[in-house]
Amino acid sequence: MNSPDPQRVSAFKRVIEEFLKQRLDAKLEKLKEENDGNIEKRLSERDRFASQNWLANAAKGIQSIQMATHVVKATHPDPKIRDVTNLFVAADRLCPHSYVGSHVLGSTFEMDVTGDAAALPTFKFLLEEFDGKTLLHFMQQRDPDLLTALSDNAATASEWMEAFATVDLPRCPRPASHTRAKQLYWFTGDDPHDDGHYHLLAPMYSSPLAHRIYRTIQEDRFGDLAKEAREARKSEIYHPTPVREYSELAIQKIGGTKPQIISKLNNERRGDNYLLASLPPVWKTVAVQPVLGVDSVFQHYGRRREVLRLVRLLRDFLASDPPPNKPTRNRIDALVADLLDELLHLAAEVRSLAPGWSGDPACRLNTAERLWLDPAAHSNEGAREGARESVPPALVTDEAAERIAGGFANWLNARLRKPLPMGDAEYLHWRKLALAEIEDDLREAHDE
Repeated sequence: MNSPDPQRVSAFKRVIEEFLKQRLDAKLEKLKEENDGNIEKRLSERDRFASQNWLANAAKGIQSIQMATHVVKATHPDPKIRDVTNLFVAADRLCPHSYVGSHVLGSTFEMDVTGDAAALPTFKFLLEEFDGKTLLHFMQQRDPDLLTALSDNAATASEWMEAFATVDLPRCPRPASHTRAKQLYWFTGDDPHDDGHYHLLAPMYSSPLAHRIYRTIQEDRFGDLAKEAREARKSEIYHPTPVREYSELAIQKIGGTKPQIISKLNNERRGDNYLLASLPPVWKTVAVQPVLGVDSVFQHYGRRREVLRLVRLLRDFLASDPPPNKPTRNRIDALVADLLDELLHLAAEVRSLAPGWSGDPACRLNTAERLWLDPAAHSNEGAREGARESVPPALVTDEAAERIAGGFANWLNARLRKPLPMGDAEYLHWRKLALAEIEDDLREAHDE
């Protein structure tokens, strides 16, 4: 065994002493008044936070808490850690799959601890860092320099280190659930009357995942960048940060007035746990009208609220003179893709009308647009008799798509031309982005 490194031993001692000093100072701050009672209490606190006394008590009490990622107490506060299994499973060791779960946290999840709230400061002590790693890491590695720093008595130091290193181990001697924990009978066999054809599952609350969700939503709602983005939206100017809204958001209070009895992370959230709305969408139905009285569908399309918003975003972004690099091109193409999605949504809405509306004398759309938006009327001779123009078959896919894509490019250039210089290069780019989408949509419309 290598001899201890005096410098590392001293550095470990400084970490321990600084942690205890901060906690002692916080206690003494509450006992400022120099009356007889407080003087006695101050002396008692100083004695309690002497390193050997505090470490001895902390090592003794470590068995009353457990580091965990899946906490049973979040379901119900009654289960004791010695009677029920709390799990510690690192997120980066979980099997990846397509559903949202703890595995998406990777290696950056926050560790939680559950059990006796009075012993939670011990876990904070173990999370103190030295040389970029926690004291818990060095405890579990049985670091000889930390061992020397804990106590001059080697046997005592070894006993304390062994106790601290087990904070992530289950305190329950065997896997066990609780009558007040969530449990679910899952049918796995053929006979629902046979108890042996069921598995009893115990869904567990993922504390790190709940904490990540909470912090993300807090940042999206109250963070400085989120506030700046909302102000920019209100002022109708571009901002690189998206504005995220969470409709029908609910808050579940876990632990009531004592969130610390559940876990450390729950206490940091003051017991708040966000619940996302698990509801079917409520569609705002707008009566779909035929495209009449306009020379192009783009006159109708350009008045849609989402289209106006996207054009404003694109115009503001281009006006900010972004650098000519790949992220800029990706941002521009993404906004144009969103505009094209809105155009295809409009086409789908109009195609839901009864076929033949484009034969109305008030319809002034060109042949390509009528073919695209009222395909059923041009798929049989009976409906085609009412049309004012004959429809060449080749126009159905190629010529019609090119004309519509060109119309989109002209329309977008016109919307951006003030105050931006838009020319042939931009027209060709918008047209290229639109052409494939329009061609696919036209073919689908005429294949139905």
